[in-house]
Amino acid sequence: MDETVQTSETEGDQQTSEASSSSEALKSDVIAAIRECYDPEIPVNIYDLGLIYDVQVSEISKVDLVMTLTSPHCPVAEILPAQVKSRVELVDGVNEVDLELTWDPPWSPENMSEAAKLELGFM
Repeated sequence: MDETVQTSETEGDQQTSEASSSSEALKSDVIAAIRECYDPEIPVNIYDLGLIYDVQVSEISKVDLVMTLTSPHCPVAEILPAQVKSRVELVDGVNEVDLELTWDPPWSPENMSEAAKLELGFM
């Protein structure tokens, strides 16, 4: 008779799983915070507008953001990235925020969520 005991996760796997789960929960909170940021000329939040290209949360709660603007000549180019960074820094559990502003690829209306397209009359 085989009396081997099988466990579904080792202790190390469980810790990795918990860290991953914690990072995913923090990422959701970060995205929720970003959704509170608006371009003052457009009635859609910048996340659904497609201005946020990437959100990464490390195991040490460092948030790396890559974002763009609708145009390099956008009137809020000097203000909006700083507002986004400040808002994300206020999220409980975030230890550090690094925000990269990029123009490649350039933003286009195809970046918008379906809800944003509907709100702005693109559908």
